[in-house]
Amino acid sequence: MKKAVVLLSGGLDSVTALAIAKEQGFTCYTLSFDYGQRHSTELLAAEKLSKSMAAVEHKIIPIDLRAIGGSALTDNEIAVPEDHQVGIPITYVPARNTVFLSIALAWAEVLQAQAIFVGVNAVDYSGYPDCRPEYINAFEQLANLATKAGVEGQKLSIQAPLIEMTKAEIIQHGSKLGIDYSQTVSCYQADKEGRACGRCDSCRFRQQGFEQAGIKDPTRYQD
Repeated sequence: MKKAVVLLSGGLDSVTALAIAKEQGFTCYTLSFDYGQRHSTELLAAEKLSKSMAAVEHKIIPIDLRAIGGSALTDNEIAVPEDHQVGIPITYVPARNTVFLSIALAWAEVLQAQAIFVGVNAVDYSGYPDCRPEYINAFEQLANLATKAGVEGQKLSIQAPLIEMTKAEIIQHGSKLGIDYSQTVSCYQADKEGRACGRCDSCRFRQQGFEQAGIKDPTRYQD
């Protein structure tokens, strides 16, 4: 039995990564993080999606990244930008994917899983350094150097199946796999009901993706 830990934020990309893991025959265990982000509606979405997609187990791990701050997603004193940003935007959360993947790696080792799936994307994204192929390759090397399983020859792969896909391609592929994207929450500043602002980077990439995919956008917006 092939097992995989899937990082599941509740957003469009991560649920597509989960669907791909299932399509590839993995028994999936999903992992989300309550890290001090601006809203918890994405966690509610992740829990529902994990259940509806028949993951074996879903964990929500609390991590207080607000204690570090440095991002518009973990510091309410920093506004979420609503216009195009040059360079790495302030919505980048320092070392977030490294923290998340490290905990996923620990659970994968306990489960004797063969893979970790993560929905990072290096095409239609905000320029985060921990979404690049070089980063994923480097973390996979670290994973197999740093664990008992890796040392004993039980190699683990870090799977980033969306990394070279456009947002439109992701949506088209996920739609073919039967994903209900209306249940996902991608917005950086969604309200308590999970409705998207329609103005942040994440919303813009999502809107453009549906438009370019030729698929009606099912997102619930605040306005």
